[in-house]
Amino acid sequence: MSSPHSRLPLNRRGFLLASAGAGAALALPAGPARAATRRPFGRFGSPAARLTPRTLYVDAQGRGDHTTVRDAVTAAAGSGWTLVLAPGTYRETVAVDTTRTEATWIGAAEDPRDVVIVYDNAAGTTKPDGSGTYGTTGSATTTVQADGFTARWITFANDWLRADHPGITGTQAVAIKVQGDRSAFHHCRFLGHQDTLYADSISLTTFARQYFSHCYAEGDVDFVFGRGTAVFEQCHFRTLDRTDLAAAPYGFVFAPSTAGANPRGYLVTRSRVTSEAPDAFYKLARPWVPSSDTTARPMLTVRDTHLAAGLDAVEPYTNMSASYPWQDQRFAEYRNTGPGARVSVPENRPQLTAEQAASATRETYLGDWTPWKETC
Repeated sequence: MSSPHSRLPLNRRGFLLASAGAGAALALPAGPARAATRRPFGRFGSPAARLTPRTLYVDAQGRGDHTTVRDAVTAAAGSGWTLVLAPGTYRETVAVDTTRTEATWIGAAEDPRDVVIVYDNAAGTTKPDGSGTYGTTGSATTTVQADGFTARWITFANDWLRADHPGITGTQAVAIKVQGDRSAFHHCRFLGHQDTLYADSISLTTFARQYFSHCYAEGDVDFVFGRGTAVFEQCHFRTLDRTDLAAAPYGFVFAPSTAGANPRGYLVTRSRVTSEAPDAFYKLARPWVPSSDTTARPMLTVRDTHLAAGLDAVEPYTNMSASYPWQDQRFAEYRNTGPGARVSVPENRPQLTAEQAASATRETYLGDWTPWKETC
């Protein structure tokens, strides 16, 4: 999605480490030193004693079946494969196509900081063959199109920096694009700046259910966006500071693009939104009505969630286009707390009634799929 913002140094607060200089390249360590001294696959077995017959082990140091996630995905043809990823930084792009259903990826260290899949394409990055630029979708470090995908204890990142590429105007840089139905992420991190987490569907007429539990996402512009039916439960969203801008808004947390026919968009529950930016410098959301679906009616419900002072409590929502005002979309809140949740102008913060809130639950959004019951 478009943004008027350009240069931006990165601040990772220890999640992805950058030097103090603006625009410095990220250093992505494999993880804490303790990770290198353990067995690389922990309690998840080894190539010699497999977790299941359809398990592949990935280790950049050569102690598994493959040294890259991409090669392991290529080898895991068909349905029901598990990839166990040893601690390390995997600098590559990865795509899980629609034929590779019911896949599971496990970070063997059981700490998402230890397993990082990262690359640095942006929408405006020129492709190696010179055939054009990647566009927002093509910028994704990881793309998941298959149904039934599950990930645990993994960081998905895009470390492209605006400050390093002042001539590029397409600054969208996706860490992961999720399009499959029944896609679940537990204890994962999503790191980037603009368009970090693309929670979408495979087509305009397909409603894809997604579940994010105990996850962390950070960014500045529309960093959680798309048309998926997504539940975010006990997640942490963090807005980054910006040294290139002097005035608000710095950016926006959510930008749903829910299809008009879809009764369920994004649900954020029992979560928190914090900020590195000054008070009121971020909007909670703006609706995205893309040119490919001008009938979209973006939907976002935020409930039982703590909203920090970095959010604009007086005007938490704004328009992406004057043609599609946020008031005509499906934005609502319920029982939120914190300085960013104050209701001083009621018409600026639509609230659910208790009766409406009774159906704004993970069970209603996800139907017969219960990913919160899944175990490793």
